[in-house]
Amino acid sequence: QVQLVESGGGLVQPGGSLRLSCAASGIDFSIYAMRWFRQAPGKQRELDAHITSSSSTNYKDSVKGRFTISRDNAKNTVYLQMNTLKPEDTAVYYCNAVRFTTSAKHDYWGQGTQVTVSS
Repeated sequence: QVQLVESGGGLVQPGGSLRLSCAASGIDFSIYAMRWFRQAPGKQRELDAHITSSSSTNYKDSVKGRFTISRDNAKNTVYLQMNTLKPEDTAVYYCNAVRFTTSAKHDYWGQGTQVTVSS
């Protein structure tokens, strides 16, 4: 059974930092690309950051320079370090593991963790 468990969300003041973690089990973590999405109330889920199995990274423009995605294959965990947080970063953040083969897309999601940026 595949599980992705996020942690690290919470309430933080504008300008503050949080580090989200996502622990994976039930998959060969090292061969999956990992992604962090956010979903704000009334909005569609959007991709914030992506890290490949070889640790290449890519970011949405609005988080470049503020967020850093990283992975620790020994711990089956992906992280999202979020600095200089803004109120508009308030959302539920979801971890996603994805892998494409010639015949299928393997796609798994965590349950989400709430991040609230407010004074």
